[in-house]
Amino acid sequence: MASNKKLLVLPGDGIGPEVMAQVARVAEWFDRKRAIGFDLEEDLVGGAAIDAHGTPLADATMDKALAADAVLLGAVGGPKWDDLPFEQKPERGLLRLRKEMALFANLRPALCFAPLVEASTLKPEVVSGLDLMIVRELTGGVYFGEPRGIETLSDGQRRGVNTQVYTTEEIRRVAAVAFELARKRANKLCSVEKANVMESGVLWREEVTRLHGESYLDVELSHMYADNCAMQLVRAPKQFDVIVTDNLFGDMLSDAAAMLTGSLGMLPSASLGAADETGRRRALYEPVHGSAPDIAGRGKANPLACVLSFAMLLRYSLDQGAEADLLENAVEVVLASGKRTPDILQPGHEAVSTEAMGDAVLAELDRLGG
Repeated sequence: MASNKKLLVLPGDGIGPEVMAQVARVAEWFDRKRAIGFDLEEDLVGGAAIDAHGTPLADATMDKALAADAVLLGAVGGPKWDDLPFEQKPERGLLRLRKEMALFANLRPALCFAPLVEASTLKPEVVSGLDLMIVRELTGGVYFGEPRGIETLSDGQRRGVNTQVYTTEEIRRVAAVAFELARKRANKLCSVEKANVMESGVLWREEVTRLHGESYLDVELSHMYADNCAMQLVRAPKQFDVIVTDNLFGDMLSDAAAMLTGSLGMLPSASLGAADETGRRRALYEPVHGSAPDIAGRGKANPLACVLSFAMLLRYSLDQGAEADLLENAVEVVLASGKRTPDILQPGHEAVSTEAMGDAVLAELDRLGG
């Protein structure tokens, strides 16, 4: 690469700094061994930013995110900030990043590594070989729709209001990302909504169908109601290749899919914006797991979801698919060796700390690609 890539690192709260420290070591390995240079700048988000600046995301940090080639985020939130007003909570920092960076497509792979088949709560034959991708619309829908709020009615009762709203463009652009991903995988896309009871679902189905007919007839398209999809994910998840769905359903379905793989601590994600004239997309990468304040600072956190999020960064922001494969292979070899953090520990395996898991990944990178 001609120049170093600018990465903004936002460790966040709870276990975020611990898992991000292992990612920094991996980035340094690629910088040193594979001639992929990175300029890493660290800043604050979430509760850490509230404590330092009185806001979950400072304007200066937002500016850095907009200028970076990609953003790496650990986790935000914790009970320390539970009593803050809604608009000041740590999670608002993450929502602002997604909104102002226009990160409308959230990619959440659910890949069951062979060594972790037994860690899933489902039968091995159900999850063995599982490899699906959920594409969640991220900047529209009920989380951002207006009107919203809590009001007191004339009779003294209180009413909470959130609005589910989508436009043609919001639906088509995330569906296009999903169709393009399907073309690079098994060429199957399942679009998920609740068209039977929601007008926004009717529009979603119509627009995805129209886009399919215009540009993606080579991709096999199916439609499914969200409640049925939730059931099918635990009944027969390998029927899916790529799933595209809205913000609310994507939030729920991706967490359900995560548990098929054995642990939320194993699931990465990528949030992508639209490509500019050079093909560059703004992007944010983060593990699916939360801040887990109950184990923060105890060396028990699983860094692999954050490490695999960095692999997604290599693949989607830097177009370094071979390097992403190398890192993912290193993770699988480490798991095959029996090393486990507490969240995926099974009888007969070796319990290791967060840092020791990072050591093991780096050792495999040296062996496989050093």
